[in-house]
Amino acid sequence: MSIVWKGVFPALTTKFTAKDELDLPLFEKNLRLQIASGVDGVILGGSLGEASVLTYAEKERLVKFAIEKVEGAVPIVLNIAESATRDALQLAADAKNWGAEGLMMLPPMRYAADDRETVTYFKTVADSTDLPIMIYNNPVDYKTLVTLDMWEELLECSNIQAVKESTRDVTNVTRMINRFGGRLKILCGVDTLAMEEMLLGADGWVAGLVCAFPAETVAIYRLVKAGRIEEALAIYRWFMPVLELDIVPKLVQYIKLAEVQTGIGSEYVRAPRLTLVGKERERVLSIIGECVATRPALPDYLSISPEKNFA
Repeated sequence: MSIVWKGVFPALTTKFTAKDELDLPLFEKNLRLQIASGVDGVILGGSLGEASVLTYAEKERLVKFAIEKVEGAVPIVLNIAESATRDALQLAADAKNWGAEGLMMLPPMRYAADDRETVTYFKTVADSTDLPIMIYNNPVDYKTLVTLDMWEELLECSNIQAVKESTRDVTNVTRMINRFGGRLKILCGVDTLAMEEMLLGADGWVAGLVCAFPAETVAIYRLVKAGRIEEALAIYRWFMPVLELDIVPKLVQYIKLAEVQTGIGSEYVRAPRLTLVGKERERVLSIIGECVATRPALPDYLSISPEKNFA
């Protein structure tokens, strides 16, 4: 079974209890609302999901739990963010055994690999599995840029199919379409550029604030793809102050605070992260509170049918 890389893919936060354990009931509450709101896939263990502090057993539990709860409604994608190639290979194999339908891959962590090393890393993992893969291209945060020439080599692997485009250069969408056409599916990975990149031809949106505002996120995507630009733009402009919480170092804490304000999350993060306090917390709450207080009425966006995500 392959994934059609189109639509809204939430990079879900990982819910914790006050005792620093997985909060699966709260995770399920958020997950079910995501599905009801019309998302097209779910990504687990990403940067927003606090991948760097999750244990291997927790990743397994999250994948199996999510698969059980979504009951085939959307594909479950697991992020790979490992330092060693052998660890990435093991996680790719285990993800398949756990039931994940796809992988998202970051470049090697901690070591700044050069172009040849990065391509070899990605291709080695891709050649080891038949799971479809989306490469996360985020040179701003992870200091590794996947260039067009590198993509030329990567696309020799038939299961490398998509990019989470987070270069923050919207013209990169046009460059990739010009060079690769539909061979490489493009999903915007920066909330504050999502509508712009979709208008330029991006196929979807790996979203962050969707964790707190799933309906509004999916509505923007479907309205844009239906050509109802003015309606999408009105929602997008309302959303922008909160979307900017996705492009800061404390995006995990900020987005989790937004989830609290919309009733589908908690503030608990795993150390060394700490929950927000003082003036910083007040400032972020003010931004979120204004957004919640002025939440727009949405059109019947669910009647705009997206393409199925499985093929």
